[in-house]
Amino acid sequence: MTPSIPLPFSGAQGNISEKTLAIHHDKLYAGYVAKKDEIADKLKTISQGGDAASANQTYSELRALKEGETFAVNGVYLHEWYFDNLGGDGKPTGKIADDITAKFGSWENFINYFAACGMAARGWVVLAWDTHDKTLQIFNGDVHNQGGVWGAIPLLVLDVYEHAYFIDFGSDRKAYIKDFMEHVNWATVEQRYTDSNPQ
Repeated sequence: MTPSIPLPFSGAQGNISEKTLAIHHDKLYAGYVAKKDEIADKLKTISQGGDAASANQTYSELRALKEGETFAVNGVYLHEWYFDNLGGDGKPTGKIADDITAKFGSWENFINYFAACGMAARGWVVLAWDTHDKTLQIFNGDVHNQGGVWGAIPLLVLDVYEHAYFIDFGSDRKAYIKDFMEHVNWATVEQRYTDSNPQ
């Protein structure tokens, strides 16, 4: 069984309330963890001698499970990266700060572009290290298993589904994104970058 990560902080997430975080973490995220495990158990049964012969691209149990698998697994991973991003002072340092500035021309350009991507997305905005092109990229996803790029390693993850901000910000997504960026834990992002980018 996949253990769900605890929220690693309290009181350092800006104007995102503990009520919002508790609902987001203890209900939504925990639900993805449970479904990920349920799907994994069913796939194990099929992969170890179960009914694989009925697999079909139009509809089959295996097709439905494999589609649900990517949705649930990405739902777990994206939320874990998102929660880990929170709780900082929003001030980047080190290689990630230098490389973001080099890629986007200035820190302000990056903030403006990342925020604009947040306004354009329906679900997720991800600053990632693209292992194919060897560069930083920002990708959007409308749902957990759409928009991700294979070979891209998430560094900074922003959830822009309404459940992430509506209690605290109403429909003012722009204010939520601004608040999020002011409380990013850049030490966590820097560590992910260092681990994924050996250059």
